[in-house]
Amino acid sequence: MTNRLYAEFLGTAWLVLGGCGSAVLAAAFPQVGIGFAGVALAFGLTVVTMAYAVAPVSGAHFNPAITVGLAFGGRFPWSEVVQYVIAQVLGGIAGAAILYVIATGRPETGIGSFATNGFGEHSPGGYGLLAAAVCEVVMTFAFVTVILGVTDKRAAAFAPAAPLAIGLTLTLIHLISIPVTNTSVNPARSTAPAVFVGGAALAQLWLFWLAPLVGGAIAGLAYGLLGRKD
Repeated sequence: MTNRLYAEFLGTAWLVLGGCGSAVLAAAFPQVGIGFAGVALAFGLTVVTMAYAVAPVSGAHFNPAITVGLAFGGRFPWSEVVQYVIAQVLGGIAGAAILYVIATGRPETGIGSFATNGFGEHSPGGYGLLAAAVCEVVMTFAFVTVILGVTDKRAAAFAPAAPLAIGLTLTLIHLISIPVTNTSVNPARSTAPAVFVGGAALAQLWLFWLAPLVGGAIAGLAYGLLGRKD
């Protein structure tokens, strides 16, 4: 279990450092910034690279919504959910801490929103609570459904490509939802930068726990319908 928790810690730290780091450090860089598409790709690449590295150890969840979704789908023991979630949150905070040290290396600029998630006036596109909630639930549902599908024993022949499919799905999700919520679909990813920003980021954090967990749970429960043979 110690090895598995370390893998989840490490993978989530890399996701936050790579994904949020691309948004904080590179997205708006004058004239050559990577923009929304670059940030979306960065999040996908963090999952692809670290999943290939540690999936044989922990399953490469890096996300409480995935862990809960797999548990609801009968693919992960409920007795280990809390340990995984704690490791993921701590890993995310560690990744955000490293990013904070880097981002404050230019004291004249500050950290800005620090890639936090939000709705209303804190949404990149000004989207309200209902739109943000629906977006997060649906995107997480799709993400967990893809994960359940590509890791299904019936898809064993495609197992080597599973991390790539999962990473591309996360990229697509970001391309859709960055303007709405700055894309969470992952409570650990949302918590990590919010800890350093405080204020509204923490006040709105409840949504970015509730909506992804609901989306993941629905996906876990509904995935069984794809296995029916009648």
